[in-house]
Amino acid sequence: MSVPPQKKAFPLRLDPALYAAIERSAGTDLRSVNAQVECLLREALARRGVKLADPVRPKRGRPPRQVEGDEE
Repeated sequence: MSVPPQKKAFPLRLDPALYAAIERSAGTDLRSVNAQVECLLREALARRGVKLADPVRPKRGRPPRQVEGDEE
């Protein structure tokens, strides 16, 4: 199984009112604040014509069950 690349971590200072607005928006979209910031940045870059590769999303859920004698 391949491991997705690690995300770059860095501190970010925001105005409290801006953070509160992002937090409300994230709650509406059922995302974390971090995921919302990343989504907003990707949308802003797309509007400017900057092309990014789609993010690598980890697979979720239970792996498929191996049947005994199955050679995969």
